[in-house]
Amino acid sequence: MTNLLRIFVFTLISIPFTSGISLSVKAADHPWVVYEGTQGPGQGKHIVLISGDEEYRSEEALPQLGKILAEHHGFRCTVLFAIDPKTGDINPNHGSNIPGLEALDTADLMVIFTRFRDLPSDQMQHVDEYLRAGKPVIGMRTSTHAFNVSGDKPWAHYGNGYQGENSAWADGFGRLVLGEKWISHHGHHKHESTRGILVEDATDHPILRGISDGEIWGPTDVYGVRLPLPGDSQPLVLGQVVARDGDFNPDDAFYGMSPKDSQPVSGEKNDPMMPIAWTKSYQVPGGESGRSFTTTMGASTDLVNDGLRRLLVNAAYWLLEMDDEIPLEGKNVSLVGSYEPTGFEFRSDDYWSKRRMHVSEHQVHANNEN
Repeated sequence: MTNLLRIFVFTLISIPFTSGISLSVKAADHPWVVYEGTQGPGQGKHIVLISGDEEYRSEEALPQLGKILAEHHGFRCTVLFAIDPKTGDINPNHGSNIPGLEALDTADLMVIFTRFRDLPSDQMQHVDEYLRAGKPVIGMRTSTHAFNVSGDKPWAHYGNGYQGENSAWADGFGRLVLGEKWISHHGHHKHESTRGILVEDATDHPILRGISDGEIWGPTDVYGVRLPLPGDSQPLVLGQVVARDGDFNPDDAFYGMSPKDSQPVSGEKNDPMMPIAWTKSYQVPGGESGRSFTTTMGASTDLVNDGLRRLLVNAAYWLLEMDDEIPLEGKNVSLVGSYEPTGFEFRSDDYWSKRRMHVSEHQVHANNEN
């Protein structure tokens, strides 16, 4: 039984709780969740995790990551979702609404896992102000192409592949802040998995503490990037493209691939291997300098892997300049509660209208067992 994690779905009206944490009154629930860690070195730090991709189930992955960071490490974690304003449901196919981005105004770290979003100006303003302050960023999987904004809009320079007059933003948010935009599927999608090979001269980096060579594995394929990565980018993990041993199984969350698969694909897919995790400094025009960490892994099924979860948690500590808190064996990254991620795939609007996913599904109560 655990009492280390409390969760609240914020409402328009709140009253003080005896512990000093606000307790919601049932009124009109806001469509985000907050996991309030009560013990650990993360006390006093606020992490905002932004989901919103159509394929890789960020709406499953980020609540679990938020729970881990809160429960085991004491961070206050706000998780945001793509919301259909007509229904109030979580709908990753709705690309123009992520309520709650004002949480970035008090954030110490932003974790972004979105794909081709075109958000209204009042929401984008909070992202822009956060980056202008030079605050740290973790980008996951499709965050290299987090935004897709048409050229006649004020935030067009954030869009993937931007080539407008604002040359400092060439190729958009992904390239400037994280180090790359969308390039390609380097591995065969749903058929070739990814194994993480540690970069030889980076093994002493704090983010890699407690992670062994080859321990990271996920069913998502390796993304292609342009080499070398820009600026002071430091690759930490390379993605070995791994052939499947078993048959394709559309009903399996891993599509028939397995962490036991061990045969690297021969040829140019592994020569050279693509970076799948790296650090970089960034500075948006007119802003302060900051640091980012990017991994092109991160689907909800990837987070079944201990090594990938440790990579992300260690990265949070490093970006928050708390790497002295990372022991040699790495941080505690055990899953919190039940976690049964579904396979990555695009799903129809009809699926989401019937699914009716609500933020209440991501609530965890203080009397739940891990």
